[in-house]
Amino acid sequence: MLKSYFELIKIGIVIFVLLSGVAGYAASYFVESAFDLDHFLSLVLGLYFLSSGSLALNQAQEWRQDQKMNRTSKRPIASGKLTPLQGFLIALLHLGIGCFELYRVSSTSLAFGLLTLVLYNGAYVYIWKKKWAFGAVPGAIPGALPVTIGYVANDSNWYRHDSLYLFLILFLWQIPHFWILAVKFKEDYAKGDFPVLPVALGNKKTFSQIIGYTGLYLFVALATPWFLNTSWSYLILIVPFVICIIKTLYVYIKTQGERWFGLFMWLNFSMLAFIFIPALDKWRHLLLVFM
Repeated sequence: MLKSYFELIKIGIVIFVLLSGVAGYAASYFVESAFDLDHFLSLVLGLYFLSSGSLALNQAQEWRQDQKMNRTSKRPIASGKLTPLQGFLIALLHLGIGCFELYRVSSTSLAFGLLTLVLYNGAYVYIWKKKWAFGAVPGAIPGALPVTIGYVANDSNWYRHDSLYLFLILFLWQIPHFWILAVKFKEDYAKGDFPVLPVALGNKKTFSQIIGYTGLYLFVALATPWFLNTSWSYLILIVPFVICIIKTLYVYIKTQGERWFGLFMWLNFSMLAFIFIPALDKWRHLLLVFM
């Protein structure tokens, strides 16, 4: 039963959501203030329940399409382990708890949480994903908002440079990340009647888009001095990731998507490194004060 629960809420994605929220929280945290454990735990719980509820709701919304796809046919609702109503009720309970905890964090965090829910379970599920080959582009907006939810827990000014940097990194990372999987599982998406880019326009067009968005992703990472007060240590951390992504991207294109896993994993590892840089840089300056 526990396995079905974790499959329903997509625990792997939830962990990424929590990490991005913590990165945003750390980036906006006022280092001179006393640490409020209750406030931090409310953020973590709020993000956990909101994201898990949203993902469970997604399975209740798309269980018929999931049944058509080999990759998703064993999900709890699609396989019959849970009924759509049970999935919906679990999602509703999680969403209620998540909204309550985010309200305890800040009204701005709750507002961005609700925006995420509307964009993902509303616009993305019913419009962008089903009707547009480039649906992954606007669909990356709700996927990037958890870092903003964490940021505005301490500072409601979500438009600050470091907040925009974090959002852009997560936004741009998701697009090649999704299209790599879309190429890999192209036949599955076709069976599910999802007009993802490889299905609608072919692999060649998708490869060119992956190159373009990966280039934008790396540009934002390397252009961090325009966003943050970074130090030389940033380049030591970031440049190796940039080099590895370029190398694996070259291999990916050369093999026409056959060797995809290396690029997929380097994108994931680099994203975590890139979003935690602002926090590392902030705490480095604090440590220098005490030395």
